[in-house]
Amino acid sequence: MKKTKISIVSKAILLVVAALFVGALFVPMWQIQLEAPQYPEGLVLRLHANKIGGDVDIINGLNHYIGMATLHTENFFEFAVLPYIFGGFALISILLIVIAKRKAILGFLIFYIFFVVLAAIDFYRWNYEYGHNLDPNAAIKVPGMAYQPPLIGYKQLLNFGAYSIPDTGGWFLTACGLLLLFIVLKEYQLFTKK
Repeated sequence: MKKTKISIVSKAILLVVAALFVGALFVPMWQIQLEAPQYPEGLVLRLHANKIGGDVDIINGLNHYIGMATLHTENFFEFAVLPYIFGGFALISILLIVIAKRKAILGFLIFYIFFVVLAAIDFYRWNYEYGHNLDPNAAIKVPGMAYQPPLIGYKQLLNFGAYSIPDTGGWFLTACGLLLLFIVLKEYQLFTKK
């Protein structure tokens, strides 16, 4: 008979996954660091599951000069729904311990990958709109210049270097995906040669 129930080790890992999803609610998920000669200490924009944090007021002041819209938590529906999504993912992880079926975990992993892809597309769209939809009456205009920060990595924006990288919560979410993948590989015995 084929094994379909998951091991105790996999159940314990699912508990860790649930804790990481909950933990991601309390720490920043992503950060965009800005460095320029006039700000040697740097500026940072931190994206939490439910708000925008960091040096928002200073960044909004600078953005005004180049015609970018100001950033406010209430302008993004994502901050209203992400806490529920992460809480739901934590509950699903606990439910998977009870269900204990490897197909259910595979299904959740596929769904989670789909969510991550959609989140990346949404984040890119968000960055694109803020970096390209500029006020034509802005004090500083550079023909053909857009101020879209990178989705991930580094980009030069006039005299600012912009680094877009995961923060603590982003690493928690990455760990969730990797741990779910580990469980699937382990439970389907894809580590062993046949």
